[in-house]
Amino acid sequence: MERLPLLGIRVLDVSKVWAGPYCTRLLGDLGAEVIKVEGPGAWDMIRSLSLQPHTDTRAYNKSAYFNHYNRNKYGCALDISSARGHELLLRLVAKSHVVIENYRSDVMERLGLTYDALRAVREDVILVSMPSHGLSGPDADHIAYGTHIEQLGGLVAQNGYPDGPPQRSGISYGDPLAGATAAAASIAALLHRRWTGRGQHVEVAQWEAFLSYTGDFFVEHSLTGSPPPRRGNRHASMAPHGVYRCAGDDSWVTIAVENDAQFAALCDVIGQPALADDPRFADVVSRHRNQDDLDAIVSSWTQGRAHRDAAAALQAAGVPAMPVLTIPEVVDDPHLAARMFFEEVTHREAGTWRMDGPAWRFEYTPLHARLPAPCFGEHTDYVFRDLLGLTAGELAALERDGIVAREPVAGQDE
Repeated sequence: MERLPLLGIRVLDVSKVWAGPYCTRLLGDLGAEVIKVEGPGAWDMIRSLSLQPHTDTRAYNKSAYFNHYNRNKYGCALDISSARGHELLLRLVAKSHVVIENYRSDVMERLGLTYDALRAVREDVILVSMPSHGLSGPDADHIAYGTHIEQLGGLVAQNGYPDGPPQRSGISYGDPLAGATAAAASIAALLHRRWTGRGQHVEVAQWEAFLSYTGDFFVEHSLTGSPPPRRGNRHASMAPHGVYRCAGDDSWVTIAVENDAQFAALCDVIGQPALADDPRFADVVSRHRNQDDLDAIVSSWTQGRAHRDAAAALQAAGVPAMPVLTIPEVVDDPHLAARMFFEEVTHREAGTWRMDGPAWRFEYTPLHARLPAPCFGEHTDYVFRDLLGLTAGELAALERDGIVAREPVAGQDE
């Protein structure tokens, strides 16, 4: 079997929640050995979002959120705020190539884990910091999660209908976009080190990473001098353009007609070819001006059809259209099934479920979910005995002192 792209690279993951863990999940998918470090009393808060009954005393190992973001990783619990825990973390740094953190800008310095401190134990180490607002500037001490980044990045102001308030996406896009950006930066830094032998401190401000994905809003503003308006599902110039109700419960199809030829084709499909000659819809400008009337006509056709059937009929005629798939429909989609995109993952406590596989398709190095997310402290022996060479007695003493843990300590302080 060919080597995975990042085989031999060890990543020390001291991040939490989504942005940092998503970055390290991507690196783990590519073959890196990722060691996730949590605190005995300050574990990753995503473990608390388990959606499990309160009577389940081990729900922290069954969180869908945590288990999705932390596959292909080893896990341990270490109190890095203690002197002994700090020492052990630096020993792990000495055996790692990349360290990923997404704390507030001052936390690593407060913990005595600045880049200079890490470089003192490994000269070529790469530190990737992911503070929400960056490491400098007047707001550097602020804290933000993906939902806040959406607000700051202008996306929420753009989402919503023209006569309504701003709307958040519901996905917290700031987190995965920052995570993907940080993963790319990590790989670039690894390439730079291969060429020069030098590590470096890489900063990925989550707010700034998000802005690079919404640049068209800023271009529009720079061209018009005004903030782009909220348009709902409509387009600045195209019509019909939106989502249309179909037969069934909460079933929809998207349609986006770009030009006269596509509109004529749509008219034929819905059985109203004369609409193409209606003065209200004769050209792009007229259709956009009269899109309320046009939407009502299109909806009267889509409501009698299943979303996949409506989309297929329109696509066959050259009209851009897609069914709006629910999560169950995505999981059971025949195209994704044929490509074996979803993989079965078995977790020793959470059970077996289907999970999205790596998005990359490498010809010679197929990628898979090799490891389920770690149970709390699951790989304590591997990390502290195999990697760091501690004796059984030394490890037992650390556990007695609460510096290392195999189970979370009640009353975590995030």
